[in-house]
This record gives sequence, C-alpha cells and structure tokens, in this order.
Amino acid sequence: MNERYNVYSTYLKERYGEKVYKLPISIPDTCPNRDGTLGTRGCAFCGSIGAGYENLPADMTIQRQIEANIAHIQPKYKANKFIAYFQNFTNTYIRPDVFRQYLIEACRPDIVGIAVATRPDCVNTTYFDIMAEIKETYGVDILVEFGLQTVNYKTLQKINRGHTLAEYIDAMMMIQAYPFRNCTHVILDLPWDTMEDVVETAKIISALPTHEIKLHALYIIKNTVMADWYKTGEIQLISAEEYVDRVVTFLEYTRPDIVFQRLIGRAPKEATEFANWGMGWWKIRDMIDAELVRRDTRQGAKCTYLHGKAVRKFTDY
Repeated sequence: MNERYNVYSTYLKERYGEKVYKLPISIPDTCPNRDGTLGTRGCAFCGSIGAGYENLPADMTIQRQIEANIAHIQPKYKANKFIAYFQNFTNTYIRPDVFRQYLIEACRPDIVGIAVATRPDCVNTTYFDIMAEIKETYGVDILVEFGLQTVNYKTLQKINRGHTLAEYIDAMMMIQAYPFRNCTHVILDLPWDTMEDVVETAKIISALPTHEIKLHALYIIKNTVMADWYKTGEIQLISAEEYVDRVVTFLEYTRPDIVFQRLIGRAPKEATEFANWGMGWWKIRDMIDAELVRRDTRQGAKCTYLHGKAVRKFTDY
C-alpha cells in the first residue's frame, strides 16, 4: 500500500536508477547534552551509544567502516550504490576542519550521497558551506538529518533536548539556501504528547522547506533517565494501536510531497526495557498500511491548512 505515502526506497530507486543502501558510520563525536555544555547524561531517551546499534567502532577509519559494511550488504542485497550515513550522536558537533576531513574520507565512486545526523542547534553556515563544498567537489548528494522529536516545547524540556522549536525553525530556514535535502526525526508517542501535538508537529514540519521525515516509536533504552521513569511508573506508554492511529493521522496532515524514510524503527532487545510492544517492526508497518486502507486515506489528505486557507474562497475559482 505504498502509494498511500511517499516511501524512501522508492525515492532512492527513482533518483539513482537502482537500489541504494545507507552505510552507518561512526566518528569520535559527542553531543552538547553529554560533554557538559548543556548537560552530561544526554536526552532522557538516549543510550550511552546513541542510536548506533549497527555501527562499527569509531576508532576504525571511515574507509574501513565503509568497506566492512559493503562487504556485509552487497552480497545480500546486490547493491552497488551507497549513502555514507554519519549517524551517531551529533556529527557536526566537532571543529569545522575535522568535519570537512571526515566528509572527504567518505567520498569514493560507489558513495552517491552523504547523510549527516545532527541537532538543530549544532549547525550554522560554516558547516553548511563545508557540505556545499564537498557536494561540488566530489559530486555527492548531501542529506542533513535533524533530531526534533516533537514541536511541544514542554515535552522538549522534559526529555532534556537542550533546544526549543525555535532552533529547529532557524536551522530549516538556513538550510533552504543550500542544495541539500533535509530530514526531520520525530517520536510520535512521547508520554506527554497528545494527538493535538501529533497534528501540530505534522503541520509545522510541512510549513517549512522539509524534504523527508523519519518517524520513530519511543524505545526505553536501558540505563537512561527514561528507563528510570519507566521502571518507577512515572511515565505511561501508549498502545501499539494508538501509535498506529497517530502515524496515520500524522500522514494525513503531512504535505504530500514529503518522503518518509520510515514509519517505525527498531532497536535490539538486549539494549531496551521496551521496544515496539514486543513486535517486529514490519508487523507495525503492516498495521499502519491496513489502517490507511480501512480509513481510505493517504498522506496529505488533511493538508489543507497551508497557503492562506481562509482567503482561498476569494482566490481559487
């Protein structure tokens, strides 16, 4: 039922003419929420290794990481083109000259793109200029992925993000001057968010120059602040059925041209107290597809709020 929303794999195949796979890359970076600038324990949901469960050690050279990942992926998926994904922690939270060198090391003939995961308060034109230079010099596409999670500023405070909605809007306004794609990460089931927050998050992301979205369900990672709250009953999690309801509603309010990298993620069982209601990610994806069919709805079905909705009756004939 992929025609009901824009799927990332389809976009990549159309863009590059064949299957393209992301290769996770680790660098010895950190985060302002960990080094004492904003905090020391990170976001309430973030584990000690960040999001890099499939990443190779950061002390391996980027070239070796790429080669090892290709050796694993290529025989299985018959892929010949790849995106080097600087995934873990905040990949622009390093000196600009070091950042440039890491990007250069990732450039090789079979790398068609570089994706950089970061925070909206950890970019400025210095870093964007470097990425533009790399794109021009090496002919690779650039994708910048911003962790937002929610537009609810009270929830952002509770999860200790260390930034507000304003920083995200600022980053999105800056990046539109550059020839990059961008992606926003969202967690739709944070304990303090309601369906109204889900809708508002979809609306704000859609009102900005957004190209892609990556949805996550909330994982409770062991040895995190969120894990402490979960074990003491300080937070309550929604059901899988409600998560599906939120995803479908989010899709309805999302601008129809935005590409979804994914609607549900995955995390290893041994690293989590809770993940995806004990179900495989594909089952939840199938539940989302089934609900879209049941409602006879699709991405953008309720995206009627942009471009002067109240005066459209005077201008649309």
